Amino acid sequence: MMQPRGIPIHRIPPEVRRELIAYLGQFITENKKERIRQVLPWRTRYVALVLEDIYQPQNASATLRTAEILGVQDIYIVENWNAYRLNPKVVMGASKWVNLYRFRHPQANNTRRCAEYLRARGYRLVATSPYNPTWTSLDDIPLDRPVAFWFGSELEGLSDEALALADGILRIPMYGFTESYNISVSVGITLFTIVQRLHQRDDLPWRLTPEEQEEVTLTWYLRILERGDALARHFLKERGLWPLPSAPAESPAPPEYDDEGQKALEAFSS
Repeated sequence: MMQPRGIPIHRIPPEVRRELIAYLGQFITENKKERIRQVLPWRTRYVALVLEDIYQPQNASATLRTAEILGVQDIYIVENWNAYRLNPKVVMGASKWVNLYRFRHPQANNTRRCAEYLRARGYRLVATSPYNPTWTSLDDIPLDRPVAFWFGSELEGLSDEALALADGILRIPMYGFTESYNISVSVGITLFTIVQRLHQRDDLPWRLTPEEQEEVTLTWYLRILERGDALARHFLKERGLWPLPSAPAESPAPPEYDDEGQKALEAFSS
């Protein structure tokens, strides 16, 4: 469901997708392609990050940067009250390498939409909160199926609805007087611990499938190249494949895909 710069790559036939990757690869340095090959095996969708009504650009950017460094590919943004904005001085280019999906319909319950969407795709929903925990250790979180970790706003945490929709609540251990961690610290502790656990589990399908690796590679190529979308359209037109056929409707309704590689500076300056 990745659609960088208007190219719906999930609707490109697999054999054509591989040809397009080879075609675009002519315009990318060998060093960059080698770095992508090194990073891809550590990418995962087995863990997803969900941020509900985060409004401080510094925290929004720090969480995204942490997720990218740890190999978490998909970030879901719920915007009921607060717009999610990035600070490019903090995000340090990380937005180019992850996929950001936004639930921000003005007349919808976006928290419920996101929960239903992820649950339909097999995720266990784990809310984070200091109160009424199901788990008090990250080592106790079951990893028998994909996990989506939910984090709430800086002042109030997750909404009551997000907590009610979750399959369980995680309380990250704390040993001092202060009530909670900064959200970027909470995200860092959580994702680092869970990703380290996954790296030790050869029995879990936490790595991207070969098809997903191709889709991510193509997405990154399109973002790296200044005219990647134009090159891709030319390639597809030459083969009589542009415009691509429409996709069937998804249920639950999909979130809005946001190519953050292009949006970060605009969001910061607006």
